[in-house]
Amino acid sequence: MRLRFDAFSLQVTLDRALTGITALFGPSGGGKSSLLRILAGLERRAEGRVAFDGSLWSDSSEGYHLAAHRRPVGMVFQDARLFAHLNVAGNLRFAERRSRHREIVYGWEEVVQALDLSALLGRAVTALSGGERQRVALARTLLTRPRLLLLDEPLSALDLGRKADILPYLEAVPRRFGIPTLYVSHALDEVAQIADEVVVLVEGLVKAAGPIAQIMERPNLQAYMGRFEAGSLIEAVVSGQDTRFNLTELRVGAQILAMPMVSFLNPGDPVRLRVRARDVALATAQPSGLSIRNALRGKVLAVVEEEETAFAEVLLDIGGSHLQARITRASVADLGLKPGLSVFALIKSTTFDRRAIARRQIP
Repeated sequence: MRLRFDAFSLQVTLDRALTGITALFGPSGGGKSSLLRILAGLERRAEGRVAFDGSLWSDSSEGYHLAAHRRPVGMVFQDARLFAHLNVAGNLRFAERRSRHREIVYGWEEVVQALDLSALLGRAVTALSGGERQRVALARTLLTRPRLLLLDEPLSALDLGRKADILPYLEAVPRRFGIPTLYVSHALDEVAQIADEVVVLVEGLVKAAGPIAQIMERPNLQAYMGRFEAGSLIEAVVSGQDTRFNLTELRVGAQILAMPMVSFLNPGDPVRLRVRARDVALATAQPSGLSIRNALRGKVLAVVEEEETAFAEVLLDIGGSHLQARITRASVADLGLKPGLSVFALIKSTTFDRRAIARRQIP
């Protein structure tokens, strides 16, 4: 697929099975939103071919273009684009009426419940907060009963608190309704929390595509993610809540990791933790007399030294999960770090907050 502007060219070739949430990630101006517009049928200048689930949507060589309103696509934009003359219920009913000809696999009540909108149905959309508006926009899009969901930076206008409130909905809803989703963002914290797969799009070109955990740990992609944001994703299970010290305890393989309490989690909940490489220190012996509570035993998988800087990236195996540490090259030499060496990864509990953790099951 190609799209040319005066000072920009988008050239993308992708053939992927879409399940769960696939993030289109990269710096602003990389072509992410343009690609969504092509898929939605809103951009007719593109050259190439678009097909989904066995159906041809466009082929410029044949002069064929399926109109946007005929594509089973639901799109949520940066701004909610709700109808101001209708209340919340009116906005939702409008979408539901338009989709009655489509196969019904879920209903009004299920969508309203999934997005906690019961208390808002009679509210004017002008009286909603930014996060509430985006929840209503997502519900309205779901009620069009799409087969593909496109989310174009739906959180870009929200502050951190409201982002933290709505991210669990964005993570859960596509899975709950079984709709493959493309999620555009240049914010790594959002992508790390909700995505299953990621496509890194930079200056109109695909730099990488694959499972989010694998992409995040690739040293050659860290220039696009930000040196200080690079890190790892750890899949864990809640093992308990320490009410005395307000800590949530997580099981990573056979080891326990503690973080400040997240009250909505219950024992047995699977979760995903994002750990920044710069927040991980290493020791070659069991540490003692430290305030750092998390000392996870692991093994060095790889050491990548940056000859032009003072730093190195060390990749560890922690009970089946991968963990990245960004330390100095001098420390690598002092500790004698090399593949196969047993080490302890030290992670402060204060590294984590509520935005660092994502529950991996549908509420």
